[in-house]
Order: sequence, then C-alpha cells, then structure tokens
Amino acid sequence: MRIKDWDRPLKVRLFGEFFSNLSFWMVFPFLAIYFAEEFGTSMAGILLVISQIFGVAANLIGGYCADRFGRRTMLFFSATAQGFSFILFAFANSPWLNSPTISFLAFAIAGVAGSFYHPASQAIVADVVPEHQRSTVFSVFYTSVNISVVIGPIVGAVLFFNYRFPLLLVSGIIFCVVGLALRFLTEETLSNEIKEQLANNGNNWRQVVVNQVKAYGLIVKDKVFFLFIIGGILLAQTYMQLDMLIPVYMKEAIDVQVLGNLFNREWTITGEGSFGILLSENGLLVVLFTVFVTKWMTNYPEKWVFFMSSILYAIAMLIFPLTANFWVFIIAMAVFTLGELMTVGLQESFVSKLAPEDMRGQYFAAASLRYTIGRTIAPLVFPLVTWIGFTWTFVILAILAVLSGFIYLITFKEYSKRQKDISI
Repeated sequence: MRIKDWDRPLKVRLFGEFFSNLSFWMVFPFLAIYFAEEFGTSMAGILLVISQIFGVAANLIGGYCADRFGRRTMLFFSATAQGFSFILFAFANSPWLNSPTISFLAFAIAGVAGSFYHPASQAIVADVVPEHQRSTVFSVFYTSVNISVVIGPIVGAVLFFNYRFPLLLVSGIIFCVVGLALRFLTEETLSNEIKEQLANNGNNWRQVVVNQVKAYGLIVKDKVFFLFIIGGILLAQTYMQLDMLIPVYMKEAIDVQVLGNLFNREWTITGEGSFGILLSENGLLVVLFTVFVTKWMTNYPEKWVFFMSSILYAIAMLIFPLTANFWVFIIAMAVFTLGELMTVGLQESFVSKLAPEDMRGQYFAAASLRYTIGRTIAPLVFPLVTWIGFTWTFVILAILAVLSGFIYLITFKEYSKRQKDISI
C-alpha cells in the first residue's frame, strides 16, 4: 500500500508525527543523564518509576477514550498537552528559572499525555487499513520515527546541554502545531455506530471506571494476548535501557576517548556524544533496512522471528559491558537494532488479529502495557547498578530477554491451538 493511496488521516499523522518525533528525540535521550546529574542515580530511578506509574493509568484510560470520544479528539488533546508540557519544561530551564523539580513534573505530564496518543493512533490504522496491509503501514510509521532518531540525537547532543531553553520551547510549539493539524486536517475514523454503542454504557465517571475494569478483565482472560503482554514486558527491560541505562553507562565508561587521527587531527569523543551517535546509528539502520528485514522475516514462522529477536537483544546486553571501546558499542548497537527490526510491524499486526472491532482501542491500549509497564519497571536498573554494578545489571537484562523469547514460543503455540479450534 503506497503512501499516496493512504487516507488523509494517515498522511497527516505521518508528516505531523515526523516533526513532533524529531523534537522529542532531540530531548528525550538525554533526560536520564540530566535527572541523574540533578537528583543522583538512585533517586532518578525512583522518580522515573513514579512518573511511569501515572503513564500506565493514562494508557488504559486512553484506550477507552479513543473508543468513546474518537481517535481525532484524543490525538489533538495528547499532542497539545505534550506541547504545553514542553513549554513548561523550557521555562523551568530558562534564564529566569532553573528548577529540576518543575522539569521533572513537566516530563511526567508529557509522558501521561503521550500515553493518550498511542492507542488512538494505532486504532486509526486498524480502522482504515485492510488487515493484510497493516504490517506495511505500521512499518512506514516506524521508519518515519527512526528517520527522526537519526537526526534528533546528534542535534540534541549539542543543543540539550548548551541551548536547552530554546530547544524545549521550540519543541513545545511544534507539538502544539501538530495537534492543531490533527484536529483540523483529519476526519474521525471511529464509526458512529460503535461510538454510540459505547456512549450508552454509562456517562458518570464511576460507571466509566467500572466498565474499564470489566473490559480489561476480559482482555486479561484472553490467554494468548496476556502471554503476549508478559513476554513484551520482559523484553522491554532490554530495549527501554536505550533511553536509561545505556546513556548513563556510556557517560561513565567514556570520558574522552580518542577515535584516531585523520588529516593531521586527533578525533575524540565524549560519553554524551558517543551515545548520540549510537542512537543515530540505530535510527539510520532502521531507515535503511526496515523494509528489507521485514520482507526477509516473512519467510519464517512468526514464533521463531519473535524468539530470535529476543535472543539478539540478550546478546547485545552482554556485549555492552565487555569494554569501554566506542567501536565495540557500535557493534552492540547493530545487534540490538537487528533484534528490533525483526518484529517491526508484526507486533501491531498480531494485536489487530486478536482484537474485536468494538474493542480495538482498548486492545491496542492494553498491548501498549508492554511499553508502559516495561518503562515503569525499567528505571529500577539505576538502584540495581548501585548495588551490583553495571556488568551484572546487563547480565540480568540479558536473562530477562531470553525468558521473553520462550514466553513468545508459548504464546504462538496457544494461538495456533485457538485457530485450530475456530476452524473446526
């Protein structure tokens, strides 16, 4: 399915999200370093856990809101709320004010607002794209995100530490503009029948909460889906470290490292700079090879694709603590990225197969628990590093990745049984 054949909501989302993601990736990768410097490593981990707990709750409510109020409304609300959060973050790092506490509050609000965005955005794809083309569409969006990952960290490595106030202010304005574009340049994709059906389920907030608990109770009873989420949460402990443990580790491991001599000049790199390059490497590899690897993986059973993806994440976690050499980090990131690319598009496509039409928003929201719960637990590596050091922390992350691979094998075994039962 070519981009020119997409519905307008998808096109606006694609281009709007590119610019908002570019702003996001100039800031987000360096927040772990920022909070660790301001609050200390252990306290930064605790604060990040607290912020993500609110994100989990918002993610569940976001799924309901996407099905109750419409996809467009939630995209507008989320993008503009993130914009105002970034503006608040900017003024907490302005010439008039320097407040790490307000900065953390703004970061937490932005995280909650972002949790409202993803269920609605993923549900739009399920609404307007035929099932057999969804993997391709999800892959295009994933590629778009990673184009911004190529550019954002390199620019952010300079701007975030030297020009933080204008960077955050411009980022906030971009989010607000994207929100307005989503509101006025797109149409609602949620059918009126489903919207009216859900509207009749209860109007007061207490009934909404009760209905939400019941709905997610039904989802948890979906054994295949539940196993899929558990495997995803375990695996998230590895790839979430790209934004948490890995930048802090590289800052500790690399002070100033000489890369070599070229044109009679000695080239050096710092920990922050090397991390920006690694993130850009990750994004560049995704941009160049997503389509190739996605097509390659279609030649193999899904269960083995998910399993091998987990194994590659584990290998990457074991490579990182072997040395402080920048070029070894480059190899580790290549392995890490291959594990990431193997399941691009397949994950969301698998969720769309499991989700009933009238619960797509809630299923996608529940599926996002892989990330929200995973991100909630992931900051615990900071106090873990204090207790057992970087090396053993990376080893534990590798073990969790291997365990997730075996859970994925069980998930697809149960899914095959279900399909056989349906066909009988």
